[in-house]
Amino acid sequence: MWKNVAFYLISGMIVEGLISDPADGTLEVLGRTTMAFGSVAILLLMEKKWGCFNQLYTSIFVCENFIMTLAVAAEALDYWLVLQNHIYREEIGIGIAVFLVVWYISIVSYIFRAFFSYPTSVSVVYAFGYFVMTYGIPMLLMDI
Repeated sequence: MWKNVAFYLISGMIVEGLISDPADGTLEVLGRTTMAFGSVAILLLMEKKWGCFNQLYTSIFVCENFIMTLAVAAEALDYWLVLQNHIYREEIGIGIAVFLVVWYISIVSYIFRAFFSYPTSVSVVYAFGYFVMTYGIPMLLMDI
């Protein structure tokens, strides 16, 4: 589990450091990691499955790391498109970002459905809530 968290922190700091100031990016990644720990802990406490924390957190963070690796590749592609003065650079970046977010929510939804035997609709709502908690709130706090 801790290797996954370390990889997430390093790759997240790279991505956020390329998007914004490295200090702000580091704080945002630390906030997301804290929110992820808290969100998973609250969900497991509600479901009375606390003993499965490492298992659930590791499965979610393997997904996070895969998506973050693709985000690093997307940043490299964006840099290359800037160098090429590509006219649709922003549209390509937005398209990749939307795809990664939808894919991320789909994977986390699948993990919740498989782990807790939730119906698909409930797992999608929880996955979206998890996404808002781990990405939206730290981003909002950084903008204040």
